[in-house]
Amino acid sequence: MTPDIPISAELLHALPKTDLHCHLDGSLRLRTLLELAEQQGVKLPADDEEALAKAMKLGQRHRNLEEYLKGFEITLSVLQTEDALYRTAYELAIDAAGENCKLLEVRYSPVLHLQQGLKPTMVVESVLEGLRAAQRETGIIAGVLVCGIRNMSPETSLRLAELSVAYKNRGVLGFDLAGAEHGNPAKDHQEAFQLILNNNINCTVHAGEAYGPPSIAQALHYCGAHRLGHGVRLREDGDLLNYVNDHRIPIECCPSSNVQTGAVEDIASHPFKFYLDFGLRVTINTDNRLITDTTVSKELTIVTEQFGLTLSDIRNVLVAGFKSAFLTFHDRAQLVRKVQNEMDEIIARFAARDLAPPNGAPRPSKPPAGKPPVSKPPSTKRA
Repeated sequence: MTPDIPISAELLHALPKTDLHCHLDGSLRLRTLLELAEQQGVKLPADDEEALAKAMKLGQRHRNLEEYLKGFEITLSVLQTEDALYRTAYELAIDAAGENCKLLEVRYSPVLHLQQGLKPTMVVESVLEGLRAAQRETGIIAGVLVCGIRNMSPETSLRLAELSVAYKNRGVLGFDLAGAEHGNPAKDHQEAFQLILNNNINCTVHAGEAYGPPSIAQALHYCGAHRLGHGVRLREDGDLLNYVNDHRIPIECCPSSNVQTGAVEDIASHPFKFYLDFGLRVTINTDNRLITDTTVSKELTIVTEQFGLTLSDIRNVLVAGFKSAFLTFHDRAQLVRKVQNEMDEIIARFAARDLAPPNGAPRPSKPPAGKPPVSKPPSTKRA
């Protein structure tokens, strides 16, 4: 039984977590963005953190996904060198480990980092080296998802799928399809996903964020997606919803990002709690730590406060993240056991602190579990 204790931001920060949906080019430190721009002679909209955050509308609502994605033009302008990619990947993993994320899956598209002559393999190697350095330092498990881009040619996605095959078991954990969803159907990239599936590689697809259930159906039935990125519009098709639930296909929920891109009106309108109550395997993720101005702990705090989650709910969501990771079954099972034990220890520690009587007063005695308290029968003697 999970004890009934206050759910504080401190507790959510302490619990072991995953971040399965996190874009490298949307998750720089703001200070790093400024420093890289200065080193590379890149002109930014502002030259101090506060002004740059305002100019990029960090953490603010946008009119649509396309407007939200414009911030990536700024971040990508400084992510065209090996050193910049290494530093960004390293710092991202360090930051994730700092909030007790035990596992981080970093996604990005190597073709977006070739403006200054890098080869795709150099891009992949630089990011992997940065993640490995952070892993040695903190113990976090970190790997890469290579992204095809919806609004680029299917041939480009196929080349990226080939790159994923080449780096299978060398740090690349899977393949993704990202980018503007509306007007760019996933089925156009089916050849790339067929190569991925033929090589027994995991894959996920951004779907049901800026387009409806047909986009999700394509992700599942044309691309063979093992997870769904966002999926907020899945609730519009009950039959498809049941298919996803029956097949235990995880949903990579990114609540704050979904509000900022206009995928949902506000947090109260987000289907996260409906999915959770229905039994879907839902996970909580950042999407873009810089652009969205968030962390996994912050996202957990937001949904806990909005939907009145219990500690048992939170535990189920966190465990779902580990169960949904693109690891081998045995590695995943071992990790799930390990983090469940850690959760028990952390919750017990917070319970001992939060439920302790004030001023060192002794705790009231309790009868043994399962047995009623012993009481004396009333006296039968007459006065």
